[in-house]
Amino acid sequence: MRTLWPGYVCFFSLLTAVTVSGDDIRFASYYGDHMVLQKAPEKAVLWGYGPKNVSVVVTLSGLSKRKTYSSAVCDGVWRVTLDPVEAGGPYNVSAVQRGGSDAEVTLTDVLFGDVWLCGGQSNMAFTVSQVYNSSAELDLASEFPDVRIFQVALETSDAELRDLSGIAVPWSVPTADLLGGGDFTHFSAVCWLFGRYLYQTLQYPVGLVESCWGGTPVEAWSSTRVLHKCGITHGTQSSYNFMESELFMWTGPMHNSVLWNAMIHPLLNMTITGAIWYQGEANENHNCDLYNCTFPNMIDDWRMAFHQGSGGQSALDFPFGFVQLSTWQRGVVVDGFPDIRWHQTADFGYVPNERMKRTFMAVAMDVPDAASPWGSIHPRFKQEVAYRLSLGARAVAYGERGVSHQGPFPSTVRINGTHLMLTYNQNVSATTSKDLFEICCSMETVQCDPLDIFWMPVPMVPQGSATVAVTLIGCRGEHVASLRYAWRDWPCDFKACPVYSADGVLPAPPFLLHRWP
Repeated sequence: MRTLWPGYVCFFSLLTAVTVSGDDIRFASYYGDHMVLQKAPEKAVLWGYGPKNVSVVVTLSGLSKRKTYSSAVCDGVWRVTLDPVEAGGPYNVSAVQRGGSDAEVTLTDVLFGDVWLCGGQSNMAFTVSQVYNSSAELDLASEFPDVRIFQVALETSDAELRDLSGIAVPWSVPTADLLGGGDFTHFSAVCWLFGRYLYQTLQYPVGLVESCWGGTPVEAWSSTRVLHKCGITHGTQSSYNFMESELFMWTGPMHNSVLWNAMIHPLLNMTITGAIWYQGEANENHNCDLYNCTFPNMIDDWRMAFHQGSGGQSALDFPFGFVQLSTWQRGVVVDGFPDIRWHQTADFGYVPNERMKRTFMAVAMDVPDAASPWGSIHPRFKQEVAYRLSLGARAVAYGERGVSHQGPFPSTVRINGTHLMLTYNQNVSATTSKDLFEICCSMETVQCDPLDIFWMPVPMVPQGSATVAVTLIGCRGEHVASLRYAWRDWPCDFKACPVYSADGVLPAPPFLLHRWP
């Protein structure tokens, strides 16, 4: 088991050993000028490297405050945990060596705020310069100097690393050039827009840490603990057949745990508020049936690891938001994307739920983009999904009351002659649908599998403020084994699904319901 790193004392770690040459001390890779450290009530952690047999004095100064902390250097590493600091800044952070030389390193323009980690594959890597209306979005960069950005470089490792092997974007004040790098380089549009929308509500600094890689499965981002829980053999590679697939041109590392090792594990000592995630496309035809195990367990494992790595400062149940998969292929009958969408919720259809607590989800199946220059699997409407994520964060992470962040979900189904009367858990804005609702008719089966051949489309018409009526065609009510909605890769056109929240903002997610009383 990994040993926690308390301040002021030596520690022993099972992580990869670090060799420090020369007499100079330094901070770990992901500390720098312009960085954001986690604000109070949590405590930020600072660590770095130094020669043996010396101590390090860390000083935080600014806003008429000055506080010092001390740590011995053990096994080439020093570490301190700051006292809680309220949001704001700027501060300077200096580390001075005591013993040997009096080397000093100072970091400037440091802010305290909320730190969010942004992970996933190419739709998270999709940059601000690639979104619709990108010029206007880039022009806004200078208006948000307190939303700071940092990006991990693309690296893999067969073993868990203590520190990052590379940095793509060091901690920076946002600029149009940094936000609008080359395609799928820097900076993540979903990450940036999420942070910007949050800042407009919070009105204090936000730090965004991007660590993602296009075309990668959840297994690459998961520790061996997760793989073991889900019965996946460590060290194997995906057998996904990318040929004849739009995904082929976006394939990244597929080996189990290599991105966890190199791009997540080094960050564990960082105190964070939460994480957002956009991934799942690469699992559409690889361990798809296990995604309801791998994804929830990955969330649990990240939470545990960040909690331990930060000495208990990152919450053991820190909020975790994700984008439910958007669309890829219009008119196909393959269940890959619908299955992943369902498994992203641990087969509940909504979050948070009893398996996935303190999570929030942005439904994205109603923002397809057939004309995307990067293929329809990469829709350009990132503003919409980032805004929906920000609503979820405001409600789940920050406990803001009165924020609607979930689309309608069925609460009751009853048989009424030749109709199923489906009542949602909130008032809805519904329009007639010819075929997005489907029933599975069977006199023998208690419930139907999504792959069963008995599914048939049925029409739906609105009935009242929270109820819709599904017409039973060719099936008696008592023989309806299951009911599902939007179980297609590409269920509807842009913001034109049949069921939304009453204000028309949040789409109802797909669902799969089985025989009811």
